[in-house]
Amino acid sequence: MTVGQTPSQTVGPYFALGLFAQTAHELVTAGSSGAIRVSGRVLDGAAEPVPDAIVEVWQADEAGRYSTDFGWGRSGCDADGRFSFITVKPGRVANGSGEWQAPHLMVMVFARGLLKPVLTRMYFPDEEEANAQDPVLSAVEDGSSLVARPTEDGLAFDVRLQGEDETVFFAV
Repeated sequence: MTVGQTPSQTVGPYFALGLFAQTAHELVTAGSSGAIRVSGRVLDGAAEPVPDAIVEVWQADEAGRYSTDFGWGRSGCDADGRFSFITVKPGRVANGSGEWQAPHLMVMVFARGLLKPVLTRMYFPDEEEANAQDPVLSAVEDGSSLVARPTEDGLAFDVRLQGEDETVFFAV
């Protein structure tokens, strides 16, 4: 017996049409001072690309402040599940209990089969000391899936939705 997709595995054609029109992947102009490229792929449990996923980032500015006029971006994924942003490395942010969080991007992924988006973080590989002291990253048993990899043209951060190398996700 062949079973088709269940209602929770389908989102409908309005999903892509409503979100791709608002793609805003350049938080800063490419080539501007401090600009970095963050790119990666969204992969399913079989390590296959998710071509119609949407990736959003939320971040503080270089001084570690959140503001209404900076810090949000959205990128659709191509046929290979690739997304890309041009941004700046955020500063450290104080949390409500006075602890300092390491520089990070909050990453939200919307994809078919997900009734709600999944939320994770991307940490910077050149911040070993800050990462070791980060209260959120320290609470994760194995946070290696949350640290980006340096590449020739910036940083790579893949999101694996399931499987052996699944990215750590947080409750929304």
